[in-house]
Amino acid sequence: METYSIHKGAQIAPLKARMTLDLIRGKSVSQAEAILLTTNTKASRLIIKVLNSAVANAVNNFGAKKEDLVIKETYISEGRTLKRRKAASHSRVAKNYHRTSHIYVCVTDNMEKKED
Repeated sequence: METYSIHKGAQIAPLKARMTLDLIRGKSVSQAEAILLTTNTKASRLIIKVLNSAVANAVNNFGAKKEDLVIKETYISEGRTLKRRKAASHSRVAKNYHRTSHIYVCVTDNMEKKED
């Protein structure tokens, strides 16, 4: 049984968030929470919310135990880019891109569903 959670339109550049996400890929949920709580980045604060949501989906909807959950798949894809302008020197205009991202976290309990 696997459940997932997605945060769309997170206000962080995907390249910055991928560095933090690589730290927790394939780890148990309790271990990943400990890593994210000790990592002082904006990405870790966003990722832990998505992770907690995926865990809550597994526990409440499917009756899984939190101790058995493992992060199966995580990735960050690029969201839309907000394009802004800023005044530059010599009466020019500089482009300012605010990149967003979609954060995806999938957890599983490594229990295969038995078919009758």
